[in-house]
Amino acid sequence: MSAENAQYLAELTDKLAAAYTFKTGKKMQRRRYKPLKQLLNDDLKRTQQKQSESSTPLPNLVSYHTLNAPPSLKPIRTYCDITGLPTPYKSPHNQLRYYDKECYAIVKSMAPGVDQQYLALRGANVVLK
Repeated sequence: MSAENAQYLAELTDKLAAAYTFKTGKKMQRRRYKPLKQLLNDDLKRTQQKQSESSTPLPNLVSYHTLNAPPSLKPIRTYCDITGLPTPYKSPHNQLRYYDKECYAIVKSMAPGVDQQYLALRGANVVLK
């Protein structure tokens, strides 16, 4: 390896190190990423510590190991049954959701069985026995 190549390699590694560093105060540090195994172990230790500190079981504790999460605080998004676009409107006659006045005209002119088929697609149909 020649001296020119060694110098070029040193400059290149300095540039790469500068690209992957962030500034904390006055000192530049290299960003450290944790592997998944370490994240899972840290999460397991955190959940065990929280459960040991609490006298009652914690049912809604969110972690990487559980799929249970508390319900969302955001409102449920509703979509038009005709176009699939987001909508705040709902027909008072047959409970179909519609996007604008053109869709509402379609919803109003539907036959009684067709609106039940649209509601069945959404899982909101009413079956009378």
